[in-house]
Amino acid sequence: MWIFSNEIEKISGQPSNGDIVNIYNWKENFLGAAFFNKNSLISGRIISKNPVTDLKEFFTERFLQAQRLRNEFYPHRNSFRLIFSEGDLLPGLVIDKYNNTFVLQVYSYGMNANLNIICEILKEKFSAENIFTKNEPYFRTLEGLPVEDEVLYGKISEEVIDDGSLKFRINFQSAHKTGFYFDQTDNRFFIERLVKDKSVLDAFCNSGGFGLHSAKAGAASVTFVDSSAEEINNARYNYSLNNFNQPAEFIDADVFDYLEKCITENKKFDVVIIDPPAFAKSKKNLPQAKKGYEKLNRLALQVTAENGFLVTSSCSHHLSKEEFIQIINNAAQKTGSAVQLNHFNTASFDHPELPAMKETSYLKFAVVRKLQ
Repeated sequence: MWIFSNEIEKISGQPSNGDIVNIYNWKENFLGAAFFNKNSLISGRIISKNPVTDLKEFFTERFLQAQRLRNEFYPHRNSFRLIFSEGDLLPGLVIDKYNNTFVLQVYSYGMNANLNIICEILKEKFSAENIFTKNEPYFRTLEGLPVEDEVLYGKISEEVIDDGSLKFRINFQSAHKTGFYFDQTDNRFFIERLVKDKSVLDAFCNSGGFGLHSAKAGAASVTFVDSSAEEINNARYNYSLNNFNQPAEFIDADVFDYLEKCITENKKFDVVIIDPPAFAKSKKNLPQAKKGYEKLNRLALQVTAENGFLVTSSCSHHLSKEEFIQIINNAAQKTGSAVQLNHFNTASFDHPELPAMKETSYLKFAVVRKLQ
């Protein structure tokens, strides 16, 4: 739960940014304990409905609770999103676990002020060997925090992780976000049902997740496309790491340009997967983002074979599920295609959502069939 600055009637005392404060309603009933930041639009981030007297003990129990949930869903994995901010009732803190390396994103003044406690818990309870941050400057700036990343313990080095069936090399120095997109893990397993003996295009492939799972499931061929030469190299390395031998192409190109080239050449794929970065970083960018998503899905549908599948995603949390489906429908109409929605999902199980907080639901993942 967030407390916005314009919702505060009065502040008793002189709390400093990052302090834990008690929140009361107008009847002076206790609502919860929150991290305070007078310089942010979100002035209070409630961390507990009860008073918090021992922060390390409180954090430890929340961390272990989050780990138990992941172990239930992924009993054979050692890498996943351990802490998903508000979704795990730890607002402003994201922790991704890569074996014994822990990568943090910290977007709350209170969490940032207590990094020493967080590191102690990761070392004592989770056998952490390396702890460092890979923050997004935009969100740190909103909170009034410095944008520079730091090594909190150990060092920054590569890791090879297992997502449950495939191996991925993580180069933290060059990788996007914290190093790997755990939010699509379950969806990568789902597409294995669609691809056997088919030609697959993995666009915005990043480290190759969807394409690798397609190869594992017996795709006839896989084409990886990304505008980052570094990510194409990562995808190629990961393909070799998993000992695949199907025909594969690795193309360093702008996805929009590549799709238009395919249209010109009448090149089609049985399964087209598009997983772009967020087009809408803020609500004011949403109208332009919708146009971008519609164009992308229109181009992708044109290179999808008849009766083939378009697998399409959006990670813009400002875009609703209904708006995203409407975008797909608009794109289909403009290409003269009929589409059938076969599957819709959100993020993987290590990204729990709070029904009371729509901001914790951001990923849209849709599978549609292009009908004749």
